[in-house]
Amino acid sequence: MSSAQTTVFLANQTKVLDHLIPFHKPLISYQNPVSQSFPMWRNIAKQAISRSSARLNTGSQTRTFIGFSQDSSFSKNSGFRFSLFGSISSSRCHEIRSLSSITEDFSGRVGLGLSKNESCLNGSLARGYTSVAEEVSSTDVEEESSVVDEEVQELLDEMKKEKKRESRRSWRMKKQEHIGMGRTKFQNLWRRQVKIETEEWERAAAEYKELLKDMCEQKLAPNLPYVKSLFLGWFEPLRDAIAKEQELYSLGKSKATYAHYLDQLPADMIAVITMHKLMGHLMTGGDNGCVKVVHAACTVGDAIEQEIRICTFLDKTRKKKGDDSEESGEVENETAMKEQDKLRKKVNELIKKQKLSAVRKILQSHDYTKPWAADVRAKVGSRLIELFVNTAYIQSPANQQDDDLPDVRPAFVHTLKIVAKGNMKSGRKYGVIECDPLVRKGLEKTGRYAVMPYMPMLVPPLKWSGYDKGAYLFLSSYIMKTHGAKQQREALKSAPQGQLKPVFEALDTLGSTKWRVNKRVLTVVDRIWSSGSRAADLVDRSDVPLPEKPDTEDEGILKKWKWEVKSAKKENSERHSQRCDTELKLSVARKMKDEEGFYYPHNVDFRGRAYPMPPHLNHLGSDLCRGVLEFAEGRPLGISGLRWLKIHLANLFAGGVDKLSLEGRLAFTENHLDDIFDSADRPLEGSRWWLQAEDPFQCLAVCINLTEALRSPSPETVLSHIPVHQDGSCNGLQHYAALGRDTVGAEAVNLVAGEKPADVYSEIAIRVLDIIRRDADKDPEDFPDALRARKLLNQVDRKLVKQTVMTSVYGVTYIGARDQIKRRLKERSEFSDDKEIFGAACYAAKMTLTAMDEMFQAARAIMRWFGECAKIIAAQNETVRWTTPLGLPVVQPYHQMGTTLVKTSLQTLSLQRETDKVIARRQRTAFPPNYIHSLDGSHMMMTAVACKRAGVCFAGVHDSFWTHACDVDKLNIILREKFVELYSQPILENLLESFEQSFPHLEFPPLPERGDLDLNVVLDSPYFFN
Repeated sequence: MSSAQTTVFLANQTKVLDHLIPFHKPLISYQNPVSQSFPMWRNIAKQAISRSSARLNTGSQTRTFIGFSQDSSFSKNSGFRFSLFGSISSSRCHEIRSLSSITEDFSGRVGLGLSKNESCLNGSLARGYTSVAEEVSSTDVEEESSVVDEEVQELLDEMKKEKKRESRRSWRMKKQEHIGMGRTKFQNLWRRQVKIETEEWERAAAEYKELLKDMCEQKLAPNLPYVKSLFLGWFEPLRDAIAKEQELYSLGKSKATYAHYLDQLPADMIAVITMHKLMGHLMTGGDNGCVKVVHAACTVGDAIEQEIRICTFLDKTRKKKGDDSEESGEVENETAMKEQDKLRKKVNELIKKQKLSAVRKILQSHDYTKPWAADVRAKVGSRLIELFVNTAYIQSPANQQDDDLPDVRPAFVHTLKIVAKGNMKSGRKYGVIECDPLVRKGLEKTGRYAVMPYMPMLVPPLKWSGYDKGAYLFLSSYIMKTHGAKQQREALKSAPQGQLKPVFEALDTLGSTKWRVNKRVLTVVDRIWSSGSRAADLVDRSDVPLPEKPDTEDEGILKKWKWEVKSAKKENSERHSQRCDTELKLSVARKMKDEEGFYYPHNVDFRGRAYPMPPHLNHLGSDLCRGVLEFAEGRPLGISGLRWLKIHLANLFAGGVDKLSLEGRLAFTENHLDDIFDSADRPLEGSRWWLQAEDPFQCLAVCINLTEALRSPSPETVLSHIPVHQDGSCNGLQHYAALGRDTVGAEAVNLVAGEKPADVYSEIAIRVLDIIRRDADKDPEDFPDALRARKLLNQVDRKLVKQTVMTSVYGVTYIGARDQIKRRLKERSEFSDDKEIFGAACYAAKMTLTAMDEMFQAARAIMRWFGECAKIIAAQNETVRWTTPLGLPVVQPYHQMGTTLVKTSLQTLSLQRETDKVIARRQRTAFPPNYIHSLDGSHMMMTAVACKRAGVCFAGVHDSFWTHACDVDKLNIILREKFVELYSQPILENLLESFEQSFPHLEFPPLPERGDLDLNVVLDSPYFFN
């Protein structure tokens, strides 16, 4: 688990079991939002995790229980006396404490919580938990450097300045309270936001016990949601099994490596954590109802370690604060107590400023406890999972005869499974925990109860002011998803003061846009979803039936049957994931539908592209997400806005309509007014015209708004909340054309004005078809591809080549292009078998890349130059790095992985960790697309800030810029001006100069030749973004 995570996850509901990970009221009293007198533990717990060890994110979305820092030397050098190898207290280790006792002892205590997603969010579906690489690298100590005495003194001096800055921030906060809402309303929303961000694990364990007792007494257990009822049945047996392990250890009868680690927490708390971690894995990261043991074991072990750290810390600091017992009296006199208080205050101030190296320096004379090693976490997690698997059972709800024995069977099994990578037929065997089909079926129905670590905010996000200062009120927030890359974090933290201010301002602008749920669209979505319909591209609620085994011994028929079974299982697995994804999105929408408005705090990936931090329902998501979201602020359409709303409808309908001129799109909408009115009035009972659109839910939202406007006696005065999009035309190639001042490429991607939008995909398809026609006329004996060319004559169209053209800016290879085209050909019935499809795809891919080279020679030359520079750098085992035009330092995070084997009670686990050796090929191939993404991210941020200053509401999705219909004309002027401003800089020259400064001993190739395109033509191009 990444230490870029917080020890708190604040809840927003009073029922602990209303979600898979329960939400309930915190035990802390409400603090004024501008008050700085928060409990000491909260600041320490929040800041102590801000220092992270180097970790690798393997692509799964991290979502874990978290607690104290895994920083290797924080506990080593700190004075908090973590007693991980001794009892916290006899009452806490061997008794189940009452809720009232916990409340008394831990008033103000925020317990074990949930982490944020540091990977990806790339706007995609949340998947999985902490990776093995992250688990192992938590023991690294590479980034822990000693702090010189001068730095300590400097930090102490800065403490006084920080108090003044905090005072100024509080004053600004008070001013913001009255912007758009009264003080009372603002504080109520703030209080609710605090609830969303806090949670207590002690309350969870206590409420499980109370709920179990109440439900059993009242015979109401069957009325509980599915996961709740499962947990109620599993909780006591697992708790008792853990308590037995603890008893064996206390009696000296257990010599297992993991034994004394399990003795550090109450059995009920360990049981809660174990159940939630494993079930959370299966709900959001499970593959077809199973999860790798290596992942689950490390995650559970990490969660137990972190909770022990929190409990130990609270136990020790509570005693030091005011224990008047004889023991403390004998040890501490009044002078010592004052010194202790002074030290504690100093530590607290330094932790507030994330100066943990200074904390370690000041407290190095105190006792410490080393963090658990990766194999310890794996063994503890494995044993707990083993106990869970051995104690969790499920009973089939099927009707049975009175004399029949009940169908009771294990809820989980530990087994081996072959896992293949990508499209490879062979794979490796992995130990997995697989859930019973009944459990899996129930999980599909309860996706809405899954863990949601980040929710939209009810109040504007805190403004960014540093690497980890901004966004959420309490949840630890980081300005960049660094993928565990130590060099990237160091580059960010060492950036000169003020260099990141343009990035901060842009992210603040994106986060200040207020959203709300479109209730009418959400109602339609819920009706379709609950009916099980596949309308509007929603996933099928049922599984594909598995084909029956044929009664034959024919090898060919059996082989075909096995392939069909494999395909059906894969399809069902994908449907399962999509169903869970849809439920997660809808659960957030339902939760937020009655809010007046909410906000999406943003951060960036390592390339500088901005993303909303809440992972499920956001405007980067699917058509469903975008359809149910709209601006909270409504603005009158005006004449211009009414026109753009009609154009926007045509763009959403697509199907070639979006390639017409603007006037052609207006005409399309005018010709379908009756369909539009019918869609708005009777979305599911009428002709359902809106379902024909490529983006049906967004189309429906516009139909509703447009109907309201056109039926009004004054359409221009009708308020519109619809975000109208202006999308770049193959935006990656637009950036390449600007970099190379390429006139031909500029015309193909609409940098130059035209009567109608240029369609680069259609143009490439025409060029490919010309080549194929010439080849088809050749003699097959002399030219074997002639037969393939003849087969492809009627297959080459825009759709066939689109994906390859789109990914050309990502450096798509011949193999990548071949696979893309192969998938398109498989969708058609022209070819009889896979072998024929493969041959045709090989030939078509070559022709497509040839056509691309002819049309975009300048772009290809720049790509090659990028690749050559990256190859030279990576050959020295160095990472490619650069600074974006907005001042954001970027370091590519591609390093090779090392492997360690750990034997546990369940199996031998293979743990991975990142090494210092770079992946040279990845550094080279990833550099061109990463660099272009850093440029398009800069363009979007520059546009966002300019829009804010012009009073224009703005939202962005990479190369798609959104605003109110009435402000589209203003947005179009701004985004063109900012594009010209961006490329008026000597971008490539600056990049080469930075390479030469960073690597003075290396020789780089000269810049490629460029054309004579006048960038100012972009200002007059109507289809540049449209």
